Amino acid sequence: MESRPYLLHALSPLHVGTGQSVGVIDLPLARMKATGIPFVPGSSLKGVLRELLRPREEAGDAKNLHDAVFGPRRLTAGPAGDEPGDYAGALVVGDARLLALPVRSFVGTFALVTSPLLLALARRDLGETAGAWPKVEPLGKLGARVASVKGNSVVYGAGTPSARVYLEDLDLPVEPKDDAALAAWAQGLCGLLPEPERDLLAERLVLVDDETMSFLWETATQVDTRVSIDPVTGTAAPGQLWTEESLPAETLLVGVLGATGTFNKAPRKLTADEVLGEALGGEGTVLQLGGKATVGRGRCRLLGWTMASTRGGR
Repeated sequence: MESRPYLLHALSPLHVGTGQSVGVIDLPLARMKATGIPFVPGSSLKGVLRELLRPREEAGDAKNLHDAVFGPRRLTAGPAGDEPGDYAGALVVGDARLLALPVRSFVGTFALVTSPLLLALARRDLGETAGAWPKVEPLGKLGARVASVKGNSVVYGAGTPSARVYLEDLDLPVEPKDDAALAAWAQGLCGLLPEPERDLLAERLVLVDDETMSFLWETATQVDTRVSIDPVTGTAAPGQLWTEESLPAETLLVGVLGATGTFNKAPRKLTADEVLGEALGGEGTVLQLGGKATVGRGRCRLLGWTMASTRGGR
């Protein structure tokens, strides 16, 4: 099986939830069980890709190729839907896990915040290309580090011993030295984005300790309060007030696509590399993920994580 990492860039607030909750937020985000890291399930992304790339024709070579990549659609779910001649799809879509979270900043509007844990998990997903992404050193509790102290737009007091970043209600001291490893990450991630948007990331990437990061992904997400309108009175319907949580626009997530050669021979066999190319489509495919699409949620950009882009060469 071949694998290829991908970057998911939220262009609008992204709500991929777990249904209703008895907690403070009625519709919370999906989070990984052990770590609490927000994520987008691979099943959600695969379903969206399947529909996005579905050919107009209901029969013929285009449909057969589509079925070979994503698997034939069953008329009946579960084992009862098994039919002679069934085959598996060649594409495996992994979960997209948080890589960097946009957080409101007192200076520079917002910062893209990540942590040693998130970057280490991303390196593991990058497989054989991980060597191009250096390991960042851990940092002390309630601390922050940037690629370039003087070149970062969210650092207050750059060039002084008391340089700080202000993220939401957190006041964090910034280590006075530049971080070359973090600079390599910033440059590589910039290479994945379209040229006009690269400065948005390069000047705002901030590394915080893992404990602070876990606090931010619990408290710095977007929470909206919504209400249903009674169609008769035109006013708020009684008992129809709810809150929903989203990842803010500009959030970055990383995941892995895997593929084998297709199992269906008609109209032709596809190699694993061709299957991955079919799934990723053109560079920067824009798709809609998660719920609340009719109110503008879930517009995302899917980007292949290629070796050329890791060098900032796109």
